Amino acid sequence: MTEDGSGAAAQTGVPGSSAEQPWPVRSIAVKVAQWIDRLGSVWVEGQLTQINLRPGARTAFLVLRDTSADMSLSVTCDPDLLRRSPVPLTEGSRVVVYGKLQFFTGRGTLSLRVTEIRPVGIGELLARIERLKALLAAEGLFDARRKRPLPFLPGTVGLITGRGGAAEHDVLTVAQNRWPAVRFVVKNTAVQGPTAVPQILDALTALDRDPAVDVIVLARGGGSTEDLLPFSDEALCRAIAAATTPIVSAIGHEPDSPLSDLVADVRAATPTDAAKRVVPDAASELAGVRELRARSAAALRGWVQRESHLIAQLRSRPVLADPLRELRHRQDEVERLRAAARRTVEQTLRTESTATTHLREKLTAVGPAATLARGYAVVQRVAGPQRHVVRSIDDAPAGSQLRVRVADGAVSAAALGTQRLTPTTDQGR
Repeated sequence: MTEDGSGAAAQTGVPGSSAEQPWPVRSIAVKVAQWIDRLGSVWVEGQLTQINLRPGARTAFLVLRDTSADMSLSVTCDPDLLRRSPVPLTEGSRVVVYGKLQFFTGRGTLSLRVTEIRPVGIGELLARIERLKALLAAEGLFDARRKRPLPFLPGTVGLITGRGGAAEHDVLTVAQNRWPAVRFVVKNTAVQGPTAVPQILDALTALDRDPAVDVIVLARGGGSTEDLLPFSDEALCRAIAAATTPIVSAIGHEPDSPLSDLVADVRAATPTDAAKRVVPDAASELAGVRELRARSAAALRGWVQRESHLIAQLRSRPVLADPLRELRHRQDEVERLRAAARRTVEQTLRTESTATTHLREKLTAVGPAATLARGYAVVQRVAGPQRHVVRSIDDAPAGSQLRVRVADGAVSAAALGTQRLTPTTDQGR
C-alpha cells in the first residue's frame, strides 16, 4: 500500500481499482453475463406463482418461487411448453424446469430460459414427504419424550388459520362455548399456495415470542394433498419443533396426516377437536367439582361416624369407665411390696445382729482381758519410756524394774533374782 492508501493495482493502472479509474457499466454488465453463462444449464424445482401467456406472444413469462423461502426467479419459455404439458399448469403448480440462466445487459436483469418443464406429480410429492418424514423421525422430532403437555386452562390461545374460514369459526365457537372466558390471538395467514409457509412461519414466530400466549393452535380445514403440502414443509416442521410454546396441529380431517401433526405436541383430528383439547368444558368441570365435593363430604361424614363409634367403644371399656381403679390396684400392690421389703430388711438386721453378738462373745472369751481375769498376769520390763514383755528369765535380770499387769490394774516391782525351772520342778508345782 502507498501512503495515500491506494494499492499496487492503482499504481499499475488496473481499471476498477480506484475512483480515478472506475469500470464502466457496460464492462461490469458484460462480465456478469459471462460469469453467469459459465454456469451452464441446470435443473430447478419450484412453484409457479405467476403465468403470463399472451395470445400470439412468442415468449411466456413465469415466476418460479421457492416453496420454503421467500425467494423467486423470473422464468421465460416458449409458450408451446405450457400448451403441450401433459398436466395443465396453473399458478400454484409445483414443477421441475431445465434451462440456462441469462443476464440481460441492457436492463441488468436475470432470467432463467427454460427448455423443458416437468410437473411434479402427486406420487413424487408423496415420496418426497415420506423421505422427509424418515429424516425427521431419525432426528427425533417425532419422539413423544420431547412433546410438551398442554396447560389445563390457558390464559391466551394463539390461533393460526386462514381468514374467514370454517376452521377459525369452529375453533373460536367451540372454545368459547366450553369456556366463555378464554382469550384468543388470531393470526390469519394463507393456508395453501406459495405464500402459505412464509406467512405461517412469521405468525408462529410472533406467537411463540408472546409471553401471554400459553398454547398455539395451527388449524386448517380439509383439502387435497396439494392443498395440504405447506403443512409438510421441512422449514415449518423444524420451526414447530423449535418452538417453546406447546403447539396443537389440527390440519384437515381425520384421514389427513401432514408432517406438522407428527411434529406438534398434540395432534387434533379436526379444528373442533383442537378446541376441545385446548380448553376444558366449564359445565363438565363444574359438575366434576360438585361430584368431588359431594364425595368428599360423604367421606368426611363417614370418617366422623367411624371415629365417634370408636371413641364410644373406648369409653365403654372398664379401664376408661373407672380410670383410677388401676391406680388404686397398683397402689395396694406397692404397699404390699413395701411391707415385704421392710420385713425382709428387719429380718436381715436381726440375723446379722445375732451373728455379731456371737462373734463379740467369742472374741471376748479368747481375748487378753479374760485370760487376766482367770489369774494370769503380763510382766513387762520397764526401761525408760519403753516397755518390753518378759518372755524369759533372761529378759529380767536381777534388779530390773518390772510392771506386772493383772485383771484390775498393774503392780510395779523389781526383780530380786532369777530361778530357772526344770521339768521336775514344774511338775512338782
